[in-house]
Amino acid sequence: MGKKHKPTRSEWAEVRGSLVHGQGMFATQDIPQSTEIIEYLGERIDKDESNRRGHALLDESQSTGGAQVYLFTLDDEWDLDGNFEWNTARLVNHSCEPNCEAQIDEELKIWLVSLRDIGKGDELSFNYGFDLEDYGKHPCRCGSKKCVGYIVGEDYWPKLRKKLKKKKAKAEKKAAKERAKLSALSADS
Repeated sequence: MGKKHKPTRSEWAEVRGSLVHGQGMFATQDIPQSTEIIEYLGERIDKDESNRRGHALLDESQSTGGAQVYLFTLDDEWDLDGNFEWNTARLVNHSCEPNCEAQIDEELKIWLVSLRDIGKGDELSFNYGFDLEDYGKHPCRCGSKKCVGYIVGEDYWPKLRKKLKKKKAKAEKKAAKERAKLSALSADS
């Protein structure tokens, strides 16, 4: 994609600093429910290329601690890579209680659409819908009352809660063994 692109703009929102993560998009006016706020743009790529890019980003994140993933599934054959500076919509942050959702139209265009009325100044958000595969590498900072602690799709929340409960129980059991061990050592002295 050699041609120069200007950053995408929306009459409904602008980019500002975010308490959730780096930058975000904020409503510049009241936004009614079901409004197409901004198109999520990028390069349409096949699944093989998407997997290659996704794995490269995973490798980068493991070695540098950085790297964001902006890959969207369009259908069984195609994905959209939105990792371009001119794709302003990539800056909409995740939330476990989002006010937007990504909708794919019949032309395979992705729009961020308001789920409810959004007030002027509110940060736009959507649930990124990640699976559980690497959930631990994606902590959530949305701060909502419904936050599950990790950036995963709502369909995965029950499984995630079970995993976290199991993990907590295991950690508590280990801590209890350590306390017992220390108690036994101090009783011997």
